Amino acid sequence: MQEIKNYVETHKQRFLDELFDLLRFPSVSADPKYKEDVLKTADYVAQKLKDAGADNVEICATAGYPIVYGEKIIDASLPTVLVYGHYDVQPADPLELWHTPPFEPTIRDGKIYARGACDDKGQFYMHVKAFELMMETDTLACNVKFMIEGEEEVGSANLGIFVKANAERLKADVVLISDTSMISMENPSIETGLRGLAYMEVEVVGPNRDLHSGVYGGAVANPAAILCKMIASLHDENNHITIPAFYDKVVELTDDEKRALNSAPYDEEEYKKDLDIKEVWGEKGYSTLERTGTRPTLEVNGIWSGYIGEGAKTVLPSKANAKISMRLVPNQSSEEIAEIFTKHFESIAPANVKVKVTPHHGGEPVVTPTDSVAYRAAEKAIEISFGKKAIPTRGGGSIPIVALFEDVLGIKSVLFGFGLDSDALHSPNEKYDIYNYYKGIETLPLFHKFYAELSK
Repeated sequence: MQEIKNYVETHKQRFLDELFDLLRFPSVSADPKYKEDVLKTADYVAQKLKDAGADNVEICATAGYPIVYGEKIIDASLPTVLVYGHYDVQPADPLELWHTPPFEPTIRDGKIYARGACDDKGQFYMHVKAFELMMETDTLACNVKFMIEGEEEVGSANLGIFVKANAERLKADVVLISDTSMISMENPSIETGLRGLAYMEVEVVGPNRDLHSGVYGGAVANPAAILCKMIASLHDENNHITIPAFYDKVVELTDDEKRALNSAPYDEEEYKKDLDIKEVWGEKGYSTLERTGTRPTLEVNGIWSGYIGEGAKTVLPSKANAKISMRLVPNQSSEEIAEIFTKHFESIAPANVKVKVTPHHGGEPVVTPTDSVAYRAAEKAIEISFGKKAIPTRGGGSIPIVALFEDVLGIKSVLFGFGLDSDALHSPNEKYDIYNYYKGIETLPLFHKFYAELSK
């Protein structure tokens, strides 16, 4: 451990400078205007893998953005770890809410503020630097393969094709992913499950053009008002989702599972203070930890209609749109949920509007084993690095490719993230603590060491 700490201390400024260079690329995969920047980010990642000592580094073309691959095979008889991450980021909008420009990384109070600081550039780059450390100190204990993609934030549409076509090349014993969070640095944790995702866009259309709200108001259905009513009807008075068959395959936690989940450190007053809310909200009969990790949800991600510019324009809009995401739990299928959502949403539309539902991307929920060699290696790495045992938790987010890896490659994943729930992922002023970044670089080599030892 001391050798690891010494190497990080010696190179800590360079590690930070390189991460800042990576964060300056506006690699927004959702917006075509950033295409060249996304491609430049892939080039940068590939070069840094080469610099760290990876072999066979390649920028692999897909129908969308490329996947960066690299490897180090030191002994075919040793276990192989496949490191997954993504170099693309969410859009930075709304820009006016950022305290500093999103692609000009800034340090405030020991935290790095930038889009992608935590999700996922800061986290996947820990692996690159940990790999460099192991190469330079001659302590790499197992084979390593890297697969860093550029489309995670838009659903990883081409990753499945790549994985299926390169199954032999990607052959490994475990997937190691740092795109999740811990409870805190004082209470380190390892996520043992993720929710799935079904992402939809809906459109409600009324008249064939925007109308004068005085001339036509009261006589023609307003699509914006109709859409709001339809969305509101998707939850009942107990915040239970009203879509028929939505909960049919949801398995309730046992009392023991609930006790274990709710034993994780959680301060509701601090939670509310951090978010500047007066009360928590959610499905009746469940705790906040249950709601965010083990229960399915339906959320409106965006809604728009009519005139939203400066000043006033009295129109009755022709159409209204919304983006809706549903987080899913084990046994729920993203495809099946998308189908029943579409059927239900169309069925509740009044006759005076037309409705269109468009599924976007989705992914399946997963639960990772806590009795595997890889999980025990992660536990041991945490215990040595942090001086205390890791708490198993369930993550509320979705990483659709975890189920893909299990299905196509036949291997489980370890969700070994060092972010925090308060890091404002997908929001203005995303951050990542410098301490967490360095702590990840220190801890990851221990995982490789213990994974190799426990695999014997």
